[in-house]
Amino acid sequence: MAEDSDKEDRTESPSARKLEQAREDGNVPRSRELNTFAVTMAGLALLIATGGQLFAAMKESMIAWFTFNQESLRDPLVIMERLRQSVQDTLLQMAPLLGGLLLVAALTPLLIGGWNFTSKGFMPNFGKLNPLSGIKRLFSVNAATEGLKAILKSALIGGVATWVIWSERDELMGLISMPLDGALLKLVALMEHTFLVVVGAMLLLVVLDVPFQLWQYHKNLRMTKDEVKQEYKQQEGSPEVKGRIRQLQREAARKRMMQEIPNANVIVTNPTHYAVAFKYDEEMAAPVLIAKGSLKLAERIINAGQEHRIAILRAPSFARALYFNVELGEQIPSQLYTAAAQVLAYIHQLKHFEQTGGLAPVFPEQLDVPAELDPESKRQQHTPPKT
Repeated sequence: MAEDSDKEDRTESPSARKLEQAREDGNVPRSRELNTFAVTMAGLALLIATGGQLFAAMKESMIAWFTFNQESLRDPLVIMERLRQSVQDTLLQMAPLLGGLLLVAALTPLLIGGWNFTSKGFMPNFGKLNPLSGIKRLFSVNAATEGLKAILKSALIGGVATWVIWSERDELMGLISMPLDGALLKLVALMEHTFLVVVGAMLLLVVLDVPFQLWQYHKNLRMTKDEVKQEYKQQEGSPEVKGRIRQLQREAARKRMMQEIPNANVIVTNPTHYAVAFKYDEEMAAPVLIAKGSLKLAERIINAGQEHRIAILRAPSFARALYFNVELGEQIPSQLYTAAAQVLAYIHQLKHFEQTGGLAPVFPEQLDVPAELDPESKRQQHTPPKT
């Protein structure tokens, strides 16, 4: 009852990992009916194609084997050598037929299960020696299904063969009055016809059995919902572990980011909600963002800038545009080139003033920042005026 309940709970299709594990264990879909049909059809085709030559060669060999003289009959060594030679000739004459059948038997299973080699099939499984398990398999639903299939297969093939032979009874009886050579040729033709009809009946079994075996294979590998969840956790990791990994990654990224701040030319702030730092030199095509953060992280960036004597400028719209539109390590977009040039020009003038004196530079009150890059400006544009 517990096994039946477990099977009823297996409602989920097997995952790719489940199918891969089954193949690693040597469990792949196979169809005995397909193998039997392919080998029988190949044997029949090879006999039709090479039967005449094989028959002639066997006839000549038999004449040579059983032709003796008095001297050879008195020498046992000659008889043994003749026997060895006859066996060798027989194997050589049968080699194309046997080789073709062996090749078909080896390649046919690949049609539905594909190539699969695993060493687990050679490992001993002592659980199969348990008599209780053997009795349970003997009286299982699968055993009953296979038994019913065997009965139906025997009935179908036997019935078809009987029907064909019965329909050819007049021709078979007529062989008695025919010359030997003509009777043999006629008998071979009748046998070929009978085998072709029987093989056609086997083809019907193959058409029914192959889809059934594929369905049965996937049905036996179905999973419960809990198994699907467990497999997902094993492959992807539990949410707690993944969250911890993401946290460690963020901390490592922040640590690398804070180490880059001493290389910045300037830090632009909101002034407290956002802070971004970028650097630029003559070898760069455009300024590159090296740090950004909001709230407490923004405060840490500002403190680090003060510690390393980096210029810190209050430019709310520019800071927001950089924060929301540029990722770490990326160049700033071309729409912000003008604003960046204004900031860098001010920093250059400020350094020149600190070194030589003179008139203090004035930071532009409004930087050239497109409204579509600043979330605050877009929100103000879409907010209806108060009445």
